[in-house]
Amino acid sequence: MSAREDDIVASFVSMAGNLARGHDVTELLIQLAADCARLLDVSAVGLLLADPRGALHVVAVSSERVADLEAFQAQRAQGPCHTCYLEGKPVNVPDLASAAARWPEFAAVAAKAGVASVHAVPMRLRDDTVGALNLFGGKPGPLNEADLRLAQALADVATIALIQDRAAADKSLVNEQLQNALDSRVVLEQAKGVLSYSGDLDMSGAYAALRQYARDHNIKLTDLSRAVVNRLLPAAVVHEHARTRRVV
Repeated sequence: MSAREDDIVASFVSMAGNLARGHDVTELLIQLAADCARLLDVSAVGLLLADPRGALHVVAVSSERVADLEAFQAQRAQGPCHTCYLEGKPVNVPDLASAAARWPEFAAVAAKAGVASVHAVPMRLRDDTVGALNLFGGKPGPLNEADLRLAQALADVATIALIQDRAAADKSLVNEQLQNALDSRVVLEQAKGVLSYSGDLDMSGAYAALRQYARDHNIKLTDLSRAVVNRLLPAAVVHEHARTRRVV
């Protein structure tokens, strides 16, 4: 088995373990984005999730470089990833510049972010699409079929994680689980902001500090984020732990 195959297996095993242990949805989705960026021939990955009203929200990014780009798609309802969600099927744009007429504002913002190609796969629950997994390339070109299949498989597992132990036919329960994931993302972003401001860190460094503390103390990332935001856990404690662990 090659090193790449080992990494793919490890990614699926990690998600399966999270499912069995009672996962932290936010961390699982962030890990999904990071795994896709590492395993696939792309430069960055983002994940958009729909709320019960059908509005998209940024839930995870592998790089802060595309965070604003994903937020633009969610807010303006324009872009390949938004189209993927609406149509419930993959959208492949090997050369974004050539497709700029279809999404002109998005194409302009993407170019400034260094994105030249976009491939989006839907996050589906039976016949319903709950979000989109978005793969960004730094140069024009298609994504090979094997990578597209792997991206879809990872997205499918993450979708199952979102609604595990829920009756899929009960729309209200599914919406509740999706809303919990969105709320968790909000509190995580708030905690990252607290650590970024108090420790003079960029957002990536703030997330690394939070994640390391959560893992070392066996705390769910969402619970830790709430503790930091509500000042139940001083930000200085998280910063000191990160320095000790040489995370930042």
